[in-house]
Amino acid sequence: MADNEHPWQQPMSDDRFDLMRRILAAPSPIGLEASMTRGILEPQLRSFMPNDWKIHTFKGNAGIVLDTAPDDLEAFSVMVIGHADKIRMQVRSIGDDGKIWVNSDSMLPMTLIGHKVLLFSEDPENSGSWRTLRGGTIEALGAIHFADPKLRTGDAGIKPEMLYLELHIHGENKKEQVEALGIRSGDPILYDRPIERGFSPSTFTGAYLDNGLGCFVTSEIARLVAESSGLKNVRFLGAMASHEEIGRFGSRVLAERFRPDVTIAVDVGHDFVAAPGVSDRRYEPIAMGAGYCLTHGAVTSATLNSLITSVSVDKGIPVQHELAGRDTGTDAMAAALAAIDSAAASIGFPIRNMHTISESGHTGDVDAAIYAIFETLKHMDSMNSGSGITVDDLRSGHPRLDQSSALVHQPAPAEEK
Repeated sequence: MADNEHPWQQPMSDDRFDLMRRILAAPSPIGLEASMTRGILEPQLRSFMPNDWKIHTFKGNAGIVLDTAPDDLEAFSVMVIGHADKIRMQVRSIGDDGKIWVNSDSMLPMTLIGHKVLLFSEDPENSGSWRTLRGGTIEALGAIHFADPKLRTGDAGIKPEMLYLELHIHGENKKEQVEALGIRSGDPILYDRPIERGFSPSTFTGAYLDNGLGCFVTSEIARLVAESSGLKNVRFLGAMASHEEIGRFGSRVLAERFRPDVTIAVDVGHDFVAAPGVSDRRYEPIAMGAGYCLTHGAVTSATLNSLITSVSVDKGIPVQHELAGRDTGTDAMAAALAAIDSAAASIGFPIRNMHTISESGHTGDVDAAIYAIFETLKHMDSMNSGSGITVDDLRSGHPRLDQSSALVHQPAPAEEK
């Protein structure tokens, strides 16, 4: 790395990219997140964490929390949350023709057609044991020759109830052939496409950036804390939550359990600049490759946002600003939904094609988010002449708009000739 270059300006190393790929590829549909949390993330965290750190697990969900100060319950605490659950399709029913009818959950039906998927099914003869079925694709039309004329012209679209998993079943008793596999209603189905590097420098593409990326960021922050001199005054809680995609149900349990002073969600956002057909909506000019995003509005703390922004500017970390109305749409709502008093922030990175098999992002944005939070943790740790940030710093730090100064017109700077 050149002396004048920062980590977020460098191509991501193959080792770190491989870790990110393995995290994102872990089969962790909603409610079945343990393959990512316990199978990938926990061993990764244990590979570098000091002996006095702890990983907490839970009875009712597969989330985990890395705790840098489990014996100092009074320490100022910051919980950073990624969520491990993935949107998924589910088996609805099995037809007499062998078609496995599925729901499309939070994905546009038209984006699913023809893609390879994985079906996970519990063994009916061995409860608790799961099998993986490969080789199927999601279909709806069969062929253009069978499609309604309006579908051919684009005047009508594909409806969710038209989707089915094609397993190429043939011969007699097609439905019975499928049922003999033990496939049943509710079985989850995931895209079968791990991420790979993209065409343009520092880009990558594939499925489930939402939100293995948030878990990757959280684990990388923990690694940086472990490799540095550590945090003396701040208790870092690295959370990998469950059930985000159906209502942030996992993170609010974690927030209630630990009652952090600060809650920072890490999740994906949209590249509005590149989004097709939305220019008339006047979205924020958020762009992939231009840095991480910081959300303003909803329950986010203006004080915390100012702190994160000032640290980022001081360290040269590129930050973009976006807005939210009543709800951030992320785990930044966790404390509020759990009725916990916590200063909240929502950090993300703009991606393209969200909730499709070809999501794409920029490793520089991911690293910018990692270092923005890591540097903010270090800054909090050194505040007040080295004694660290306090709860009173948050309580007394709320902006007073009644004390704001007048803003008057300023002439535009003269253009250089």
